[in-house]
Amino acid sequence: MTVKNITELLSEFQDWMAEAEKSEPNDPTAMALATADADGYPSVRMVLLKGADERGFVFYTNFGSQKGRELLANPRAGLCFHWKSLRRSIRIQGTVEKVSNEEADAYFDSRPRDSRIGAWASQQSRPMEGRFTLEAEVAKYAAKYAIGAIPRPDYWSGFRIIPERIEFWRDRPFRLHERRRYDKGAGGWTESVLYP
Repeated sequence: MTVKNITELLSEFQDWMAEAEKSEPNDPTAMALATADADGYPSVRMVLLKGADERGFVFYTNFGSQKGRELLANPRAGLCFHWKSLRRSIRIQGTVEKVSNEEADAYFDSRPRDSRIGAWASQQSRPMEGRFTLEAEVAKYAAKYAIGAIPRPDYWSGFRIIPERIEFWRDRPFRLHERRRYDKGAGGWTESVLYP
């Protein structure tokens, strides 16, 4: 059993991500995010990784969205990166925290102007009467913020998944795949090699 620290695990994650950025045709930072509702039903959707460091893995969303509401009520999540061209995946489980307002502001300000307008216009995950309703809201906020900075809505921010378990999976011939799982404990990260 090998004990690693988060810096070593993050370095391996970043190596795999760098390879994916060279080989994946679209969105190498795409990750499946799993949450659960109040009744325990799981829900999975794709989001984009916007930051990874020793503190955790960050993505941004509308807090009123289904994932936002579920994470605020039950701050635990699972992530899965799958890079088909590399025949690799990484699974992460952990607790969740909101990013700081400063982090959210900085990322929001880096987004294209149309995306910032969209954050104001979209009532994410809620029923919509029709496309025209959304387009009217986009027009309204585009006019409101035609000049100057576009502030970040209070309901739009980021979540950080603080990993407690990380599994690296690599395809091997005859389905004898390589699975290395790292679990966080009091003394650091403990490695387990799992049957495929």
